Amino acid sequence: MAELRDNLRKRWDVCRDVPPIEAQKTPWKLVKVLRLLSISLVAVVVFGLAVGSKSFFLVLITLSNNVTHTVPAQNKPLPLLCISCATICPSVLLLIKSLWKFIFKNSQTPRKLTALWVVVVESLVGLGSAVLTVVAMPHFGIVTNAMILNSLSLLSSILQVAAQSVKGHGCRYLWPSILSIVLTLAGYVLFIVSYLLPEGGERMELWVGLGIGSALLVSLTWWQNYFTLFNNSFLDDLVKDMERSRTVVHILSSVVRILVTGAVVGAYVPLSGRDWSALTSVQEKEKQLVLIVMAIQVGCAALCHWFAVVACKMHAVRHAFVLPLYLASIAVLAVFLVPISLAFKDSNRSPQANYTFTQYCADVRSDEVTNLAPNWFQGLVMDVTRCLCLREMSEEMNIVYIGSASLCWWLGLVLSTVYILFLKVGRIERTQDFFVRRMYEGTFLEQSLLLNTRFVVRRKEEKRSKCEKVNVFLCATMWHESYDEMIKMFISMFRLDKYRPKDNSHQDVEFESHVYFDDAFLDVEGSRDRHINEYVKTLVDAVREVYTIFLEEDPSIFRDRPPMADQSILRTPYGGRLEYSLPHGNKLIIHLKDKKKIRHKKRWSQIMYLYYILGWRLTTGYFKKLEKGENREELEKSLKKEQDNTYLLALDGDTDFQPAAVMLLVDRLKLYPHVGAACGRIHPTGTGPMVWYQKFEYAVGHWLQKTAEHVLGCVLCSPGCFSLFRGAALMDDNVMKKYTITATEASHYVQYDQGEDRWLCTLLLQQGWRVEYNAASDAYTNAPQDFKEFYNQRRRWGPSTMANTLDLLGTGSLTSEKNSSISKPFVLYQVLSMAASILGPATICLMTAGSFSFVFRIHPNYSLIVAVVPPVIYLILCFKLKSDTQITIAAFMSVFYAFLMLGTGLSIVGSMVEEQTIWTPSGLFIICTILLYTITAILHPQEAPLAIYGLLYFICIPSAYLLLAIYSMVNMNNVSWGTRESAGAGKQAATPPKTMGQRLLQGLPACCRCPCLRGDGMEMMPEETVVMGQEVGMRGQETVMLGLKMNVKPQENIRYLESPPPLPEQCWVTQLQNRTEDYNFKEACLQEEEEIFFINLQKRYLEPLKEDKAKQDQITNDLKDLRNKVTFVYFICNALWLVATFVLQLIGSSVTIKIPKASLNLTATGEYVYIDPIGLMFLLGFGLLILIQFLAMLYHRIYTMIHFVAFVDTESQSEKISSTYKSPRRPEDIAQLGEKEKNNLESTEVEMYRRYSTAGTMV
Repeated sequence: MAELRDNLRKRWDVCRDVPPIEAQKTPWKLVKVLRLLSISLVAVVVFGLAVGSKSFFLVLITLSNNVTHTVPAQNKPLPLLCISCATICPSVLLLIKSLWKFIFKNSQTPRKLTALWVVVVESLVGLGSAVLTVVAMPHFGIVTNAMILNSLSLLSSILQVAAQSVKGHGCRYLWPSILSIVLTLAGYVLFIVSYLLPEGGERMELWVGLGIGSALLVSLTWWQNYFTLFNNSFLDDLVKDMERSRTVVHILSSVVRILVTGAVVGAYVPLSGRDWSALTSVQEKEKQLVLIVMAIQVGCAALCHWFAVVACKMHAVRHAFVLPLYLASIAVLAVFLVPISLAFKDSNRSPQANYTFTQYCADVRSDEVTNLAPNWFQGLVMDVTRCLCLREMSEEMNIVYIGSASLCWWLGLVLSTVYILFLKVGRIERTQDFFVRRMYEGTFLEQSLLLNTRFVVRRKEEKRSKCEKVNVFLCATMWHESYDEMIKMFISMFRLDKYRPKDNSHQDVEFESHVYFDDAFLDVEGSRDRHINEYVKTLVDAVREVYTIFLEEDPSIFRDRPPMADQSILRTPYGGRLEYSLPHGNKLIIHLKDKKKIRHKKRWSQIMYLYYILGWRLTTGYFKKLEKGENREELEKSLKKEQDNTYLLALDGDTDFQPAAVMLLVDRLKLYPHVGAACGRIHPTGTGPMVWYQKFEYAVGHWLQKTAEHVLGCVLCSPGCFSLFRGAALMDDNVMKKYTITATEASHYVQYDQGEDRWLCTLLLQQGWRVEYNAASDAYTNAPQDFKEFYNQRRRWGPSTMANTLDLLGTGSLTSEKNSSISKPFVLYQVLSMAASILGPATICLMTAGSFSFVFRIHPNYSLIVAVVPPVIYLILCFKLKSDTQITIAAFMSVFYAFLMLGTGLSIVGSMVEEQTIWTPSGLFIICTILLYTITAILHPQEAPLAIYGLLYFICIPSAYLLLAIYSMVNMNNVSWGTRESAGAGKQAATPPKTMGQRLLQGLPACCRCPCLRGDGMEMMPEETVVMGQEVGMRGQETVMLGLKMNVKPQENIRYLESPPPLPEQCWVTQLQNRTEDYNFKEACLQEEEEIFFINLQKRYLEPLKEDKAKQDQITNDLKDLRNKVTFVYFICNALWLVATFVLQLIGSSVTIKIPKASLNLTATGEYVYIDPIGLMFLLGFGLLILIQFLAMLYHRIYTMIHFVAFVDTESQSEKISSTYKSPRRPEDIAQLGEKEKNNLESTEVEMYRRYSTAGTMV
């Protein structure tokens, strides 16, 4: 009968109520176009900057040649000095960066042998570089100088052959390197022939020998790229020691290069018959030309190096890195030869018959061709022509020799770096993993970039390298969430299950979801066991709904409904557990906590899953292996590796996210081993003015503050609603263990329990771990929608933020020593930010005083008094009134301040229009602020519409930074959570949305309601009900109300709709087993060892706190005492600021700064603006902070784009495959297949068959 009933229900119950579950569908066509555009742009920029860098360097070489006339012969030391400056500029930049790290961060000293090796090698390289560029190249022609730098690949090719031979992976990978050696040597031979055979003289043998010898010395630069491939212990230890002491090695190498280059150029000028004193007699025009050329060359080289790194990180190695650099040398020749050919055509004798370019060169050498146009460009063209015609174009055979040598050198460079085309780049590649040396070479840029790319020995059969799998545990804490909020979070978890099934081909990450539900049980009279509450029932219904939707992916009405596997239900020492096997094999485990057995609230739930996952699940197994006699060192290495590859994703019960958001955070932790946590961009959701305000507030906080912390140092708070933590970081000393401290002092309640997420991050930072922010990882969470809930939330956040920041600043020196990402300048930045935050109320008072003065034309002193009075009165009232009354008063005052701010803004705009000037402090402040936020919003195109809420944010500034600050400080002693305190607080958490009939009934006066209905009109219902338009013949009193016809039985038969009176034998297990008809909850038992673990965990850390009235009274008094002390210091600081400003205004113009007022066209109006020194310093300090944050945001935006482009490139194919998901075959279809067909099934289908074959008949 039951089976017949279920089959019939399948036929008529076909409609579905499907919430929005779609994953983030990437518009692949648009993404491909954008990616192509970005890669094309980077490729063009790299190519243009490489050509520019080399072209301007060759111009400097040309100006230093003795045959050129733009710079007279006696002034040649100037271009030689600029050549040496361009050569050492990368060393200077690296020295500055390394000194910064050495002074403000941790650094280690290399061994003496390592330091000696660095000094010797860098001396040889510096000597070769200086001799090649300063001494030898000025004596060669422009074609030779453009192409001889390609011969620097000779030693690299030789080492490639040696490395491939040592590894013994076949000869077919040797021929490019061997051919490169042959071509480079052939180029040298042709070079010698072209320069020594025709005429010789002028000590040309010396210059040719110096050129070849110095080029060989320069090729030593990239020794580190190959020496580690020879399996030599000395070289391996040498390289490891250099990596360990990288900062000091960089300082040492930079200093050596600078000193050697300076010594070479300093000695060469006198030896060449010139005098350094000639620098004082150089004409201004010549000096400007040479210095501008040098500055452009240095800038192009630095930018080209940076964009080349960007191209590699964007997975555009071939198109935006290798190809532009290959073509740069050829393009440089075109840049110089095209103007020369045009000058040849425009010469006086070019129209004559049989007048060749060789004859033209002869005339140029004999000065028969004069420079008729005196501008600097044509002068440079003529100088380049003189260098070209000196030897390279003197005879036709020389043209052949030089052309052949140039081609050989270029092909040699291409063949020696062809391995780059086959490099496999990770999703986000670290610069030090892609390039061997951090320093680029400014004078031979493209060669240094190509040869500096890490060399990998190629194998015969290159197997796909498997990345280490990481385990991600999703840990959500829940309490009084609503059905809609639960649905959003579970949909996100089921999306991850579909995105990365248990048995997936990627083998990169494995997910397991955990939900820790606080206060899940209640006592029921007459029952021997505790029962689950309405929130747990709602949770089970939400899981069932989402499970059904993700299992039934076929939208057809005749779809096959695959049976759901049986799930498990367990009794545990802390309450209970529900274990779900998700449709694609991953697990979802819901822990139901009984507050009578285990400590409740969010921090203790976090401690519970930290010790369960990292302590029990991760560590216990290794102790068992040790007891069995396995090697201790191997176990320690394996455990350390697993700790590093275990991540915990902290979630709130209402967080909504996409799989891509999680993967972007996983990338950060996989790439950087010192990153302990990473957070994403949190978007508040909801409706109403309070949510609109928070949307812009969150946007500004992430756009500017979070990015500034990420770039300058570390993110101080990784929000618990969506953050990924590394297991090794959490298990570090003074982190997880210290996190278990029970608050015993008043300050503990504020720092530990009111802001647990920030405190956990503070512990990580103090232990040396880095916390990062990824702007492309989006998550959505519900925000307070009413004024009271918002104020109570910020009442918790404000003091805890201040307490944790002061704790971090108090240990700033020690933290900066442990944490390489927190430098002393970053600590100073945080001190300035904290000072600005503390002085926020006084600043708002000054702002409102200016508003009163500007709008009502009141004297500044009186306006300041008027502005201070309302906050002072509110401060006094907050000490006397209840918190709800305080919030009500704050709401009314917020409306008043909003009108005042709006009027002030309009008045300032009207004043600028009336006075025809924007050059006033208020005008500049408003304009700069609007421009700043507008540009910032444009740089975040997906979030740009949030700028609309900027006006609401502006008019709410007094409420948020003055009234809220007062409320938070005065109510610091209130350590309650403030939101979701009860079922009636905030959202009606477990109550489903009311129907239209319910709302109509609730809106009726009490006298018009049915006497059998109480409360909202639907609490009590008759045993039998007649639905609208449906009549059932039953005895009872018939009542007609609003079109609802109900047969109401006598009073004794009325029952409660919520739940019938429980039978004594009922318990929470039978409650859940009877609640769902789609799958069975089979009761299982917890393993004995795991049960003992939870019992011990409860006794040690999570035992429910006993109520101690005396202790509670003591803590209450201590909290009030702490509140009084903190508020006294806090508001005294603000009072001192206000008094200082008032006194300066009272004194008058004698201590003010007079700034002339200018009109729109910057002409003086004769009027002045007077600003007191304190106000000016505060304005400049605030502007400096905003500017720093804006620049950090620009930097962060670029790297976010790089990461996103790389992520899209690597994930696009896998998402396309997963989007074409096929439902697994039905078990009965699989059972009918033969063994051969079963073996050919996909692994997912086999797994589904195995799981569902024991599921039984679907209920």
